[in-house]
Amino acid sequence: MNIRETKEFHLAEGFIMRNARPLDMAMWRYLFHGGNREDVLEALAAFQNPDGGFGWGLECDSMNPNSSPIQTLTACGALREIGFTDGSHPIVQGVLRYLDSGADFDEKSGQWLTVVPSNNDYPHAIWWAFDPNSKPEDNPLPYNPTAGLAGFALRFADKNSGLYRKSEGIAMNAIAFITSGEFPPEIHVTGSFAMLYDYLVEAGAEQFNTDKLRETLLSRAESEICRDSSRWETEYVPKPSNYIQNRSSLFYAGNEALCKAECELIRSSQQPDGSFPVTWQWCTEYQEFALAANWWKSRFIITNMRFLAEFGE
Repeated sequence: MNIRETKEFHLAEGFIMRNARPLDMAMWRYLFHGGNREDVLEALAAFQNPDGGFGWGLECDSMNPNSSPIQTLTACGALREIGFTDGSHPIVQGVLRYLDSGADFDEKSGQWLTVVPSNNDYPHAIWWAFDPNSKPEDNPLPYNPTAGLAGFALRFADKNSGLYRKSEGIAMNAIAFITSGEFPPEIHVTGSFAMLYDYLVEAGAEQFNTDKLRETLLSRAESEICRDSSRWETEYVPKPSNYIQNRSSLFYAGNEALCKAECELIRSSQQPDGSFPVTWQWCTEYQEFALAANWWKSRFIITNMRFLAEFGE
């Protein structure tokens, strides 16, 4: 279908033009209007710090300007969204520099930190709060963002570099962890491992058992995707679009009917201003949640219009 000819698209575009951050505006123009990819990269670079990591609220629920692994993984996701694979680009090289620096890396667990101490100094959702008394084994999101960041390094770092060798070990341990079946299904953890899988396939990293990882991811997605579509609009539950972006997706087969159902939800749940509901709260006293929710709405619009263009009729 030509998404640009639908009323949903015109409503959505109005919201984007009125509310989106420069990054999402550039992303919208690139994805739907043949815009310049360099504009997306330029807007993304505004969130990158001199150490190569990303901050400044790129992950909308944490307004920490300092670099953090989670916000850096968010940047990696943005690069994937536009299909950017130039390993020599300053943004990519900056990320590699940050990962190689050892900053925000816990040697005991062999993982990059899920939350960093400086998060507490800025508005954030309760799940991004840093607890100085927590232990690595208490992390409710193990290998998020570590699996995805290790995959990024294995995709773009020099194979003779210390970062590549370090990331090989991290990825080996991560795959052993997730394929053991001991950790229960959790959307964010699975998402980080899905990114690792994609990077390994792209890099042709034959030293890893990607077949077993693939089987594990398929099984986890089957368990995680909420089958009750009546909950999708009002609860923070995994929907097909959290896993599936196109028909060639690893997770598409067997979920065709759910993708159709989500298209119906997109059409029925769009608000008069063109946006879609945010289904969570920060559970903190920060008033900045209202601003973050508005930023999220632009992200939802981009995801939903791409989904509708791919699976709508």
